[in-house]
Amino acid sequence: MRHAEEHNPEDEVRTVHSAYTPDHDHTHDDEPAGTLQDNPIWQQDNVTLHSVGMDIGSSGTQVVFSRLRLRRTGEDLTSRYHVVRRETLHRSPVELTPYADAEYIDAGALGSIIDTAYREAAVDPADVDTGVVILTGEALRRRNAEVIAGILAERGGELVTASAGHHMEAMLAAYGSGAAKASFDTGQRILNVDIGGGTTKLAVLDGGRVVATAAVHIGGRLQVMDDTGRIVRLDPAGREHAARAGFTWKVGDTARDDEVERVAQSMADALVDALTADPPPARVRDLYLTGPLADAGPIDGVMFSGGVAEYVYDRERAHFGDLGRPLGRALRRRADAGRLPYALLPAGECIRATALGASEFSVQLSGNTGHISHPDALLPRRNLQVIRPVYELGETVRSEDIAAAVRGRLLALDVAQTGVDVALALSWSGPPSHERLLPFARGVRDALTDRMAAGNPLYVVLDGDVAMTLGRLLREELGVTADLLVIDGLSLRDFDYVDIGRVRFPSSTVPVTIKSLVFGDDPR
Repeated sequence: MRHAEEHNPEDEVRTVHSAYTPDHDHTHDDEPAGTLQDNPIWQQDNVTLHSVGMDIGSSGTQVVFSRLRLRRTGEDLTSRYHVVRRETLHRSPVELTPYADAEYIDAGALGSIIDTAYREAAVDPADVDTGVVILTGEALRRRNAEVIAGILAERGGELVTASAGHHMEAMLAAYGSGAAKASFDTGQRILNVDIGGGTTKLAVLDGGRVVATAAVHIGGRLQVMDDTGRIVRLDPAGREHAARAGFTWKVGDTARDDEVERVAQSMADALVDALTADPPPARVRDLYLTGPLADAGPIDGVMFSGGVAEYVYDRERAHFGDLGRPLGRALRRRADAGRLPYALLPAGECIRATALGASEFSVQLSGNTGHISHPDALLPRRNLQVIRPVYELGETVRSEDIAAAVRGRLLALDVAQTGVDVALALSWSGPPSHERLLPFARGVRDALTDRMAAGNPLYVVLDGDVAMTLGRLLREELGVTADLLVIDGLSLRDFDYVDIGRVRFPSSTVPVTIKSLVFGDDPR
């Protein structure tokens, strides 16, 4: 028998195991059935998980609670769970992110915001199955950002925790805004422009898939004024934007309404140039926090998200003592005047886009044959971030193409220089011949040489049924001595997170839980 299924009554997460040797001892689900929901087989096929997303941004902090319903379907020798319904249970108010000073987030005030959200949602952290805490934009620059993320994760439940880099935040916003779903539904190439308090994230989507991301230092809360117009907060980037408009502002100065408008107009012009000029002028190149948006190609439409987008779409009219309102209105005027050569698409989610992108996790539960070199050293592992490189497999497989694709994706997702372990998700198609698999394996090895030299184990997940052979080639023919796990039969993408449990005996099975970002109808 190739699969054994278990129900863990303590955490209500059902797991499907990938078998490495034939089962000699397994459980039969043959007890008499009561009601449908009480039937063990039904319980194994239908799973409900509760998720939370905490978005600690440059200007706003918010919490979103979701409920995910999954159903298991059989595909050949693989059982796989798919999200069949997602419900948003509670959205907290968007509170201003509290800062103790220019360098530190106010931990006590932030904790109170999160505690209030849980209390108002009537959610016990112990009931949260999965989720994510992200710190984005200027909030990431604060010295205690990493500590804050860890504290919130401990208070929030069993969470996947990620301090989002610019590329990750751009992708989260594109999913949460609805741009990815709109791109999938229409087949259009859509540019999502997420304008927060400190940064603007750009993402190009083609057929529902993010193909390019970037970020620029433009945001609505880089300068903050009190009711009298006195500047009470001025980030370095805010000071530079003011200087470009002709002002030498400093904290304590008074900014007149017409001066604030001029700064907002200058910022809007810079963002338009970043989106349209090829190559962008020098003053715009200096604003990039990443490389420029690579090979964006033809764009069919643009969608705005983030707090400033509330003003672009005239959803919000209140003024919060910053540049959000004048910047959003200036961008809308430029869009209406044709300065952006793309159709302005209807608004999806604006200020809540990143929080929704972070909270909407699903779980696939699947498994198949594979290779594990040292089970005790490799397992269990929780919350491995998935990295999925993009490449084409032709009749002839070139190892250098595979290596370049893997290296490029590690760099794009901000993990190339970190020591954190990742799960490398690889796609396989075509004949599993030695002539094709060997260069494929060589490309994987060459791309991860530095990580292996640093002592990192290799976690490789495939969609095609070649895990056992790939593991043997890496170990026996290519001399990989690092701890190695290779499993297959799983469909993963960037920003999935996987939990892998211990090998179970005597069946020698491994539980695999996949947590994945979804948005309404998952285009996968």
